[in-house]
Amino acid sequence: MTRKGLRLLFDGRRRHSGDAEAGDASSSTSSSPEVVSRLEAEVASAEAMVIKWDPNSSGYAKITSLFYEDRVEARRFVAQVSSLQRRMLDVAAAGQPSGLSHPSLARSQTLMQAAMRRLEKEFYQILAANRDLLDPESVSVRSARSSVSDIDPWDDEETAATAVGDSTTVEDLRVIAGAMIFAGYGKECVRIYRTFRKSIVDDGLARLGFELRLQSYKMDWSVLELKIRSWLAAARVAVRTLFHGERVLVDQVFADSDVVREAVFSTITGDAVQFFAFPELVARSIKRSHDKLFRMLDMHDVLAELWPEVGLVFSFESTASVRTQVVASLAKLTEAARIGLADFESAIVKEPSQSPVPGGSVHPMNRYAMNYLALLADYHPSAEEIFDSWQPSPPPHSVSATSPPLVLVARLIETLLLKLDGKADAYHDAALSHLFMANNLQYVVNKVGSCALRGLLGPDWSARHAAKARHHLARYERVAWGPLAAMVPATEVSSAAEARERMRGFGAALEEALAAQAEWAVVDAAMREETRERVREMVVPAYRGFHARRLSTAAGVAGFPTPDEVWDRLGGLFSQLSGSDGSGSGSNTLNVSNQTV
Repeated sequence: MTRKGLRLLFDGRRRHSGDAEAGDASSSTSSSPEVVSRLEAEVASAEAMVIKWDPNSSGYAKITSLFYEDRVEARRFVAQVSSLQRRMLDVAAAGQPSGLSHPSLARSQTLMQAAMRRLEKEFYQILAANRDLLDPESVSVRSARSSVSDIDPWDDEETAATAVGDSTTVEDLRVIAGAMIFAGYGKECVRIYRTFRKSIVDDGLARLGFELRLQSYKMDWSVLELKIRSWLAAARVAVRTLFHGERVLVDQVFADSDVVREAVFSTITGDAVQFFAFPELVARSIKRSHDKLFRMLDMHDVLAELWPEVGLVFSFESTASVRTQVVASLAKLTEAARIGLADFESAIVKEPSQSPVPGGSVHPMNRYAMNYLALLADYHPSAEEIFDSWQPSPPPHSVSATSPPLVLVARLIETLLLKLDGKADAYHDAALSHLFMANNLQYVVNKVGSCALRGLLGPDWSARHAAKARHHLARYERVAWGPLAAMVPATEVSSAAEARERMRGFGAALEEALAAQAEWAVVDAAMREETRERVREMVVPAYRGFHARRLSTAAGVAGFPTPDEVWDRLGGLFSQLSGSDGSGSGSNTLNVSNQTV
């Protein structure tokens, strides 16, 4: 016997000693002549079938598939080969020189090599002919009724076989793989399977749009964002269909060998580490991060969602690097998200615009910031996990520190309002300054009420800040319209000339105030109407009484506005407003400039 043959024999013996013992419990005590005699009988029994199906023996055997031609004979072939292997192992185990040099052992080795050529051919043909049936993406369509989380394919063999596809095909592969490994031809079997299935995994990732060999992420953000979108679209399919399907299939085909099963799976899914490293590489590459935050959160959400399934699919010790990479990517995305929020807060504090917003309307920074925070709130509770232990600055005194997202959002809004308060100083008119703050506070309250921030901050928070908006509005009314209301005398004046002068002054002051406020804005529709009514109630009743008293005198009120005219004129306040009504509606996305990151 050749040295290779002995190595194969002993390899098979070491891997399947239990099977050999089960096949013939008395072999260890049998004499060498008895063992050799049994081998001779086995060789005689197997020779005709092995030669018949040896691909090198005839053109028929070379082009015909044993497993497709005659399944019953295929199973007998495998059983015969396995029985022959056990007899060969018995002779080797006996260790007698007469047995090791016996011609039957050399003949049996020749037959075994021919049998393995047949099984190698069958193994490859079954894999090739059933590529679509065994394609993990096709499997996902047939098993769409059940989610990965509902199935444990390693506890229920029947369910797993159904999930992989045709159970007969899988069983054929399992039988062939078991026979080849038992015979010491495991390397040949694994090589065929690994080469074939790895190409399917690679093709699957490519069809999902993921570029495994991408070396640099130093590119324009618009290009990188497209790659992030591709990864996000691919991640769930890759884990739940591609990698999961391969794990189920390899568990079935190599069910007889834990070691081989693990080695094969870790090889054919070797690119999984690079696939799950993509988020970490992106998170490391970006320079300015607050406008990239939501893509970081998107990737974090997907990884966190898939983590339990990754743990199941890549549970082998040899695939621990995949699990480690997912944890590393989650950690880096968490870090990037925290940096992004800190950068966002810093951007608010450093916002450089000096020019006051025309009419005291909502500041663009306010719209941008609140849209940003509204979108951030949509990521709750994932944001809670990311920011759970992160408090870069003390929380506002009015907020409980027991809820990290609440603390974070409340602090960011307080930072925003503090910045807006500073911008109010740019108005040289105190009334317009208060109107600006009322508009911007109400916009914040409306935005909170129209999105997920409402549930996070709660009704008490909204009520407090709505009261602050009304306070500024009341200050605007007193400053802007108090002097006009004070021009109307509460009692009768001493002379007709004085009365005419008072009415003339009132009319001029009214027109001046209306002209000055022609471009002023109250953005919220309800607040706008409420403000008009309060201004009317502040001015018109006193003027109506004064007008009525003058009407009864000989001097009359000819040439002066009537109370109804004053009422109508005040109803035109803020009528030039165009644009948003401040209800909080509008885009919740942030405009990201095209820039290199």
